[in-house]
Amino acid sequence: MALSTPVVAGIAAGAAALLLAAVLVAAWFVRRRLRARRDRSSDTGSSEAPPTLAEWGRFGRTSSAPEFHGARQFSLEEVAHATKNFAEANLVGAGSFGLVYKGLLLDGTVVAIKRRAGAPRQDFADEVRRLSEIWHRNVVTLIGYCQEGGLQMLVFEYLPNGSVSGHLYDTGKEPMTRLEFKQRLSIAIGAAKGLNHLHTLAPPLIHRDFKTSNVLVDENFIAKVSDAGIDRLLRGFEGAAPPNVSVYQDTELHSLAQLSESSDVYSFGVFLLELITGREAAGLIPAESKEPLAHWMEAHFSSNELIDPRLGGSFTSEGMTELVGLAFQCLSPSARRRPRMRLVAAELDRILEKEMTLTTVMGDGTAIVTLGSQLFTS
Repeated sequence: MALSTPVVAGIAAGAAALLLAAVLVAAWFVRRRLRARRDRSSDTGSSEAPPTLAEWGRFGRTSSAPEFHGARQFSLEEVAHATKNFAEANLVGAGSFGLVYKGLLLDGTVVAIKRRAGAPRQDFADEVRRLSEIWHRNVVTLIGYCQEGGLQMLVFEYLPNGSVSGHLYDTGKEPMTRLEFKQRLSIAIGAAKGLNHLHTLAPPLIHRDFKTSNVLVDENFIAKVSDAGIDRLLRGFEGAAPPNVSVYQDTELHSLAQLSESSDVYSFGVFLLELITGREAAGLIPAESKEPLAHWMEAHFSSNELIDPRLGGSFTSEGMTELVGLAFQCLSPSARRRPRMRLVAAELDRILEKEMTLTTVMGDGTAIVTLGSQLFTS
């Protein structure tokens, strides 16, 4: 029996209403799920969260670590061939582990090879295997090792732009890159996320020697933390000594047993100070001074004279003030008062996003920075 036109219209209208209701309910669930995901990301500071404005250069291709499964054991012949028998032309630097050479593997992978004298040790190979399992966008990947010919060598992924220190202050080796304020914030974010990842491992991996020269940048200036765990390879595993005393060292550190995540946070505060001033922290305070860095900052950041003049007008008053305040917190003489790296990374993310918003609306250099003593009253 055929239905009348009014009945058909009524059924159609009812179906449309039900469809609309279903769409609205589905949209509500999607919004709720996205909000929950965003909140979880905010709470955990996860480096796996979707990219934000903090991902400087996010539209470009970033370097990726070569995909090796576990630590690869290289022969001396392979390493010598990759570096053209350790030719001086391939020597790119020196660090705590020894000389660093640029190398080209037979499969076309460009690598950095660190070399020092040393007898073969099984604990060395075991530790390299453990460290090679660490993979994160902001940590330099350890690919493998070689123990032959009275040498110990480590093979890392190669980052073409070298260390941040080479671009931040004059090392006398090569022309410096003019790092603008937002780019420095982005570098700080990458380093913070790298350190945070090390701290979230089980058991946590404390860097112990974090400093500006151990933050490397790829072709898009994405920052990666290098030399994590190197101290154990250098000093063994039982009678290891604390890192060499330096301006980066935690002021509360008296023994190796006291090294903790907060020690890395202190070193990160020194790194932030160098990003702000564009100078080596060791040159800021007289060598004979026993004054804590945090106290020195409070006394000397009442004017703009210590802010890197190369920054020009590339920052806002709010952004610089908040970055200095964060560095001050990381450098707190009390380890209990320092923030965790997860919170440091989240705060840097927030500062950069705010800086991007402010400079989009008003342009760079929206105000003359007047830091003053009020910066340290909170």
